[in-house]
Formats: sequence, C-alpha cells, structure tokens
Amino acid sequence: MTLPACGPKEEDYPAKIAAIRAAKDESFKSDPDSPVPADKKASLLPLAYFPIDESYAVPASLEPAADRTRIQVPTSMGKIRDIERIGTLKFSLKGQSLRLTAFHDLESREVRRLFVPFTDLTSGTETYQAGRYMELDPTPTGIYVVDFNVAYNPYCYYSSEYDCPFPPKENRLQVPIRAGEKMQKADSSIP
Repeated sequence: MTLPACGPKEEDYPAKIAAIRAAKDESFKSDPDSPVPADKKASLLPLAYFPIDESYAVPASLEPAADRTRIQVPTSMGKIRDIERIGTLKFSLKGQSLRLTAFHDLESREVRRLFVPFTDLTSGTETYQAGRYMELDPTPTGIYVVDFNVAYNPYCYYSSEYDCPFPPKENRLQVPIRAGEKMQKADSSIP
C-alpha cells in the first residue's frame, strides 16, 4: 500500500534560485537606487551567473567564536573597516572539508545576518577579483545552509561609488567555487 505524501511539496530549488536572480536583475534595472549606474546597465544586466548547481548548497555548522574579535580589513576605497568575528562555518563541499568565518559588519548596529565575504580560485579570472559575498540569516540551531548559488558581487564591482570590505585571509578558499554571480565576459576590467 502506498501512502500519500504528507505536507506541501518541496519547492523546486532551481526555480527558486532562478526567481531570486530574475528579481535581482529587475530591481537593478528599474530601481532608481540601483548600484548599477545607468550608463553600465546595458553591459552589466542581466547579471552573469554560473549555472544553478544544488551541490553548491551544503549544510554547515557554526562554531561560535570564543571571543568576538574585531579585525580590520581594507576596502575598495583604500580605507579600513572594522568587522567582528561571529564564528566559523564548517562544511564539506565536493568531498573537501572547508571553513569560512562569519562576520558582523560593525557599520550595522544589529547582527541581523551573518556576513561571509570570500575569495576562491575563480577570483580574478571568472569572478570579481576582490571576492564575493554571502549573507546568512541567523538560526537558533547553529546549522546553516551555505549556498554559493546566491553568492554575489559586492556593489563596488558595478560602481566605484561604493566602498566594499575585502575578504580577510582566513576566507580565501583554495578551491574553485563555480556557483553564484560571476563577471561579465565583455567587461572583466570593471574596478
């Protein structure tokens, strides 16, 4: 005897990511406060992405920092920004154990999301040389989903008007992450 499935059907992951990407493109295209300058919209939109790949969405455990150390990181405008270590995300990707430090950007008063800036072996060739970002909503369990399909370029990729913190050394992955946003082929020289 076959029992009917209980509860709502799981959301189609590729469709969910495609919808997030389409909404971002539309927002960047039509919002007057878009980080993409009007004169660059034709060359940068729609944004360029790696194909959606569910294997780049993996569970991670957050090991809270023993003390919330503040570190200083350089920014795209040559300034220094303070960020605070919240903890270390530990996960396995394609059979390899990896870790990324999650931070709180001290320019924001409350820790609403974990800030995870990173570089990888695609940085500077397929993706923005200064790195990419992820943001994770806090969970009560300490278990997160590190989903590189939603990794995005900082706004300084689109315009030098933005001041973006660079990922610290501890978040330089020694593997290629071919997921999420990448550089436009026609404009890899964007500052």
